[in-house]
Amino acid sequence: MNKQALRTLYKQKRAAITPTQQALLSQQIALQTLQLPIWDKQVFHCFLSILSFGEVDTSYLIRLILERGKQLVVSRTVMETVRMEHFLYDPSLIQTNNKWHIPEPQGGTLVKSEEIEVVFIPLLAYDIKGNRVGYGKGFYDHFLAECLTTTLKVGLSFFLPETAIEGIRKEDIPLDYVLTPERVFKF
Repeated sequence: MNKQALRTLYKQKRAAITPTQQALLSQQIALQTLQLPIWDKQVFHCFLSILSFGEVDTSYLIRLILERGKQLVVSRTVMETVRMEHFLYDPSLIQTNNKWHIPEPQGGTLVKSEEIEVVFIPLLAYDIKGNRVGYGKGFYDHFLAECLTTTLKVGLSFFLPETAIEGIRKEDIPLDYVLTPERVFKF
């Protein structure tokens, strides 16, 4: 299936999940991180969820990262350049949602992409090779290209992988892992 068809399908699938199910499944996904070989790392990046879009609720994962004493980084989009700026997590600085309803920090301590060791990535769909389909704006493609090749890329999904995604481009950076409520996929 091509990326646009997958976007449509997985938006519908996420819309069918009730808020109660979303919370339970998100907690299970956060617990799956305990199986990953990431806890020797120090600098973690996590997206802030758009719960109204049916995304995995990362508040459970964020709490887990902070409880383990890790540095947490969140991003703000720079629309003009299709880039993201990264800041140390400070809940008091997350004040507004951008035009896509993503909560964003309004300042703070800047962090370079090269300093981030683990990135938790939003996605709509993924395949058995670790290719992902996001919303199609390209922000994460640019961000991941700026990270070191050793940076671990971890997708979060309520669903199992597709067999293949049509239209993968050479600039699409595959994931290292995807966490679902039931299991961890390693690529």
